[in-house]
Amino acid sequence: MSVTVLPGGAVPDHAGASGTGSISGSARAAGGAGLPDRASRLPDPPLRLERERELPDYTAPIETVVPPWRRLIDSSAWRQAALLALLAGAWEVAARVADNDLLLPTFTAAARALWDGLVNGELLLRAGISLKLLLQGYALGVALALALTALATASRWGRDLLSSLTAMFNPLPAIALLPLALLWFGLGATSLIFVLVHAVLWPLALAASAGFASVPETLRMAGRNYGLKGPRYVAFILLPAALPAILSGLRVGWAFAWRTLIAAELFFGASSGQGGLGWYIFQNRNELMTDRVFAGLALVILIGWLVERLVFSTIEKATVRRWGMQR
Repeated sequence: MSVTVLPGGAVPDHAGASGTGSISGSARAAGGAGLPDRASRLPDPPLRLERERELPDYTAPIETVVPPWRRLIDSSAWRQAALLALLAGAWEVAARVADNDLLLPTFTAAARALWDGLVNGELLLRAGISLKLLLQGYALGVALALALTALATASRWGRDLLSSLTAMFNPLPAIALLPLALLWFGLGATSLIFVLVHAVLWPLALAASAGFASVPETLRMAGRNYGLKGPRYVAFILLPAALPAILSGLRVGWAFAWRTLIAAELFFGASSGQGGLGWYIFQNRNELMTDRVFAGLALVILIGWLVERLVFSTIEKATVRRWGMQR
């Protein structure tokens, strides 16, 4: 028996009661494989009319002109300069209250000694000697740290080696190795470079290894899908992703090396009568010229601040901040 089905699944009335009943019965007997009942079907929802809404005309936002005094207050450089001025004023007041130039010279006396040392070239000469040794030790320490990190990234044996060495030598102060370095290498620049390498090597190796290990697997898979292998895979995938950790390790290594060098020059200068800024500070301390001691300390702080602002901050702005990896 054939039954005409209208669009929407409805059965026409002229199909007859018996025909409808037989179809419904057979459909229910077949477990609902036939046509559904008209009573069980829901009516189609009514069509909704389209609505058109007029949008208001676009009005460009009015740019707020920030006054110069507001920009000056919001500038971090101004706040830092104000804090330094407050510290200098507190130093001047405390020195005048103590009234003892041997123990605490005034800020103006220390600034005058710093200016005189820069003008006559003595401080520049001492700073040049220190920076030359620092760059040599720092470069060698960075090269060894990256080599250890590459070995640790490439194999499990290398990772275990780096973990064992850092656990043993990272807690050891670099200045504690200076007597041993003097015994091995004698009185010379090699002893200072040895302790500088120790100061840079372990913190940088730890930071770089942690940076490479934290590269997301998604980036690794993307590099492999592009067919990158070997040095190109490291240069385009691993190194950019691990760069924030590497920069942090370079910063820490620089700070450790700089203060280790100054401390080592105090000891080394007392032994051989020569050295950089550390020896300058030690020599003026022996001569009870406290204002020149403060001038040497101020130059140490100034050099560290300039390296941080002009080198590391510039690299950070050009890379990780520009790429959106840091705020």
